[in-house]
Amino acid sequence: MRDVATAEEMRELGEELAALLRPGDLAVLSGPLGAGKTTLVQGIAAGLEVRGPITSPTFVIARVHPSLSDGPALVHVDAYRLGGDLEVDDLDLDASLEESVTVVEWGEGLVEGLAEDRLEIVIARGAAEEAGEGRTVALRGVGARWEGVL
Repeated sequence: MRDVATAEEMRELGEELAALLRPGDLAVLSGPLGAGKTTLVQGIAAGLEVRGPITSPTFVIARVHPSLSDGPALVHVDAYRLGGDLEVDDLDLDASLEESVTVVEWGEGLVEGLAEDRLEIVIARGAAEEAGEGRTVALRGVGARWEGVL
């Protein structure tokens, strides 16, 4: 668990996570509306040095952000509007999973079947909520890939 007081700290956490991510990684973000999921992805994107801007892909469902360096591309998905597994399959995310870092907002319960190993990130409004920005971020690595990484 990590307390994050501001949007800037959320971006910084994203940059820290980017240093741990590599091609083939799947990160699944969950949390309520306005929790800071896209802000965290902005930090991941900055750390991966991919082409932006990074905005919520709610209406386009998925965006691919190519690397501006020698790193992996970022596939940023918003599963909020998806109705179930069949719609996730239609996105064909497994086609780019091996060479990209894939981050899925609202993916809990929908995308776990894409990879045996994944990073689960849960963002909750923290004790500083009355200040407007306070969040608590929980990270959980699933599978051999994440043993001893976090």
